Amino acid sequence: MKRLLEELRPGLLDPQAGALTDAVEWWSLPSLGVDDPFPVAVLGEGDPLLLLHGFDSSFLEYRRLAPLLSGRFQLIIPDLFGFGFSPRPLTATYGTEPVMLHLEALLSKLPSSGPVSVIGASMGGSVAVELARRVPERVRSLLLLAPAGLSGRRMPVPPLLDRFGAWFLSRPGVRRGLCRQAFADPDSSVGAPEEQIASLHLQCPGWAQALAAFARGGGFAGSGSPLPTQPLHVIWGAQDRILREPQKRAALEILAEPVETFEACGHLPHLDHPQRVAERCFTFFDHG
Repeated sequence: MKRLLEELRPGLLDPQAGALTDAVEWWSLPSLGVDDPFPVAVLGEGDPLLLLHGFDSSFLEYRRLAPLLSGRFQLIIPDLFGFGFSPRPLTATYGTEPVMLHLEALLSKLPSSGPVSVIGASMGGSVAVELARRVPERVRSLLLLAPAGLSGRRMPVPPLLDRFGAWFLSRPGVRRGLCRQAFADPDSSVGAPEEQIASLHLQCPGWAQALAAFARGGGFAGSGSPLPTQPLHVIWGAQDRILREPQKRAALEILAEPVETFEACGHLPHLDHPQRVAERCFTFFDHG
């Protein structure tokens, strides 16, 4: 995967994506039984801040937020196991448990054994909540951006349908449509750079097989209960067309604190309003 990312780097249309790619380190995590190293973007100085991307995405999701935070935090931005540009051996198991084991192994590689603050976007929000429950001593506080999967229950995708779903998600027209749907104002916010980044990791060997295997496990649905004990803040976009109103209402019944809503914002506050999200990080993590 390292060679693939190096080959793709000169063709990146978004300068911020290129800069974040240049910050990628390749970490060996032998406890997972995978020989190839894992990509982790590491930049900035200060208190450690772990950033977790959403479903079928990559570390590049944080290309706009990272430069705004790197002056105050040391950012650790991995690709989740089986996603982004992480290695995908055919012999590996994919699902929620490997994702969590990967993050626990990653935390064990940090220079300090102290707690980190965590940002989780979309599915990354549920991953962050699970991590805070599993290793509470390692998680200081959580900022969730349009968290997906807090409510509901896991619904494994049957064989054949899982592979069809991966094939469907690989179609260029579907990728473009999903990319546009994630922004509040796609006509002004989505162009060739955004569409490129949304599909770049599909070139990774094993992408379809790993995605289908993850779907067979049912994903991170129902991850919100019980809530972790750490300080937690949630931001949603008023124009979120990915998380519909029933999903939002179900999540609100779980969350103990009021949800902050950004106007003129879709499913990706860190892309629609990176400056506002950065300002909230400064206030919340300083006091959380």
